[in-house]
Amino acid sequence: MRMTTPVQTGGCQCGAVRFRAEGELGEPSVCHCRMCQKAFGGFYAPLVSTKGATLTWTRGKPAYFASSNFVNRGFCEKCGTPLTYEAPDGIALAIGAFDHPETLAPRVQFGIEGKLPYADTIPSLPARHTLEDIIAAPFLDQLVNYQHPDHDTDAWSPR
Repeated sequence: MRMTTPVQTGGCQCGAVRFRAEGELGEPSVCHCRMCQKAFGGFYAPLVSTKGATLTWTRGKPAYFASSNFVNRGFCEKCGTPLTYEAPDGIALAIGAFDHPETLAPRVQFGIEGKLPYADTIPSLPARHTLEDIIAAPFLDQLVNYQHPDHDTDAWSPR
């Protein structure tokens, strides 16, 4: 019986940077530290380590910002999508940049000293589908998505 090596692909929002991770990824996590909040522009950073996998940049490469003396953060210089957290112990990829982020459920939280006090209450908020807001945002029914699709393409020209 032949074993297959797991492969995950992903990239930035505009498609200028794409990656392929071949092999077993590490433990998916979220980090609540203030650096990660700012780097992702969000409440936390969802990340998965590439330890055990081979990471290949298949289109373009990230630009980098040194957020500390030990950490570089990779992002798409065209659209700004956060892509990597790179430290002396390895590279982690942004879970939301994967084509199938639903397969990478976080199993641990880090940096909880920076956790925003309302982060745990978000799941209890009222929830709506995007198009349920059509009265408040009438442009939604005419919205054209320019985002790169969630799969590899032979060619892509970001707008």
